[in-house]
Amino acid sequence: MKIQSSKNHKKNQALVFWSSDSNIKKYLNASQEKYLRKNIKNKKDITTIDLSGNFIFILAVKKQKEIHLEWEQCRKLGAQVFDQINKEQIKSIHIEAPETDSEQVKSFTEGLLLSSYSFTKYHSDEQRNKSFLKEISINSQIEQAILDEINQLYKAVCFSRDLVNEPLSFLTAEQLGKEIKKSSKQYGYSAEILGKKQIESLKMGGLLAVNRGSFNPPTFSILEWKPSSVKNSKPFVIVGKGVVFDTGGLSLKPTAGSMDEMKSDMAGAAAVIGAMQAIAANKLNVHVIALVPATDNRPGNNAYAPQDIITMHDGTKVEVLNTDAEGRMILADALSYAKQFEPELVIDLATLTGAAHAAIGPYGIVSMGNAPKKQKTKLAISGEKVFERLVEFPFWEEYGDLVKSDIADIKNLGGPVGGAITAGKFLEHFTDYPYIHLDIAGPAYIGSKDSYRTKGGTGVGVRLLYDFFKNY
Repeated sequence: MKIQSSKNHKKNQALVFWSSDSNIKKYLNASQEKYLRKNIKNKKDITTIDLSGNFIFILAVKKQKEIHLEWEQCRKLGAQVFDQINKEQIKSIHIEAPETDSEQVKSFTEGLLLSSYSFTKYHSDEQRNKSFLKEISINSQIEQAILDEINQLYKAVCFSRDLVNEPLSFLTAEQLGKEIKKSSKQYGYSAEILGKKQIESLKMGGLLAVNRGSFNPPTFSILEWKPSSVKNSKPFVIVGKGVVFDTGGLSLKPTAGSMDEMKSDMAGAAAVIGAMQAIAANKLNVHVIALVPATDNRPGNNAYAPQDIITMHDGTKVEVLNTDAEGRMILADALSYAKQFEPELVIDLATLTGAAHAAIGPYGIVSMGNAPKKQKTKLAISGEKVFERLVEFPFWEEYGDLVKSDIADIKNLGGPVGGAITAGKFLEHFTDYPYIHLDIAGPAYIGSKDSYRTKGGTGVGVRLLYDFFKNY
């Protein structure tokens, strides 16, 4: 997408105004202005004026109690405008907002961009779900460098969405490693992709156990961005669950439709990969390492079984009660591996539990951890700002007691209560550093379009992590 700062509106461009902008009178006649005022009085968000195919969109942003709600309103207005211009097959749009708050303009642009995403790789009809928008010009207080940053972040979210939307027939663990390599070469971060023999040498028992039922080998990817000048003396580590497809293994998913969206079980991995791309593309002066354990979970070959005892990367003996609790098995090895970096903070993202999805649905991210309040607050502020909101669950020691095993050090299932929390307590066992666990099971993949969050993979987590590291 081409995004540029420009004071000039071309004749073939759709035009966007804020209703509060005095410039608007240059473009409307008396009857059109009367029509606009009537719509504003009737609390209509967008007034559309069609001048023989030249469209003008005038936005009325309502005052909200919290500023982040106004920004989200602007993103949603961007999605509504995109739907209209794409219906008309408009390729170029000009945003005329020299007097408008820059955060509102940025948010509207973000909503416009994110709405333009479509996954068309496997469509024979090239026009199906196609986005026609190719160019955005903006007259505002925003500098070109900020517009470039927004564009790079949009590309990173699209990359994350693509990864989530790819089927297992293409995106095996090995192919995920190849996609990481392509991104790293293009954007300048380093990436090392470890194969099965290297994973065996590291004694990553959890990742190897989950992979035993698969025909395809696992990978463990280590991504790093470390510019010459960094703000943090100790690295941040982000970890993403990379289960490229989940059948449940021998504990086969039992309910109708429960496997239909399981290509998305690597959305945590997609989020950290997308975040690394955005961080590197925009050259943030922060040292970040990303870890991605990847495999599919199948019931074939010599699949691991309930009641197996698995020796993990750090030597912990885990009693397996359910092979469908596989995400925590592969994440545990990665969290243990992260200890060597002596990190300032580790954040993992995972589509980990149905319990998190059931608790808050697709409207937010379940958060928990032992990190200091200051770090959790900063992440929560970023969540509000980008509207990937965090809901903090308790992390009491009593929940940790529920994953103690009678015959091993720990078991991979906690019981009938607090499923999202006991999963987090299982993971905490493998940490010795400040830690935040994000369960993105609800918002990672949606069955129908929700404003600028398009159907399928949403890329949730990319904008959250980027904003957190940018403003840390």
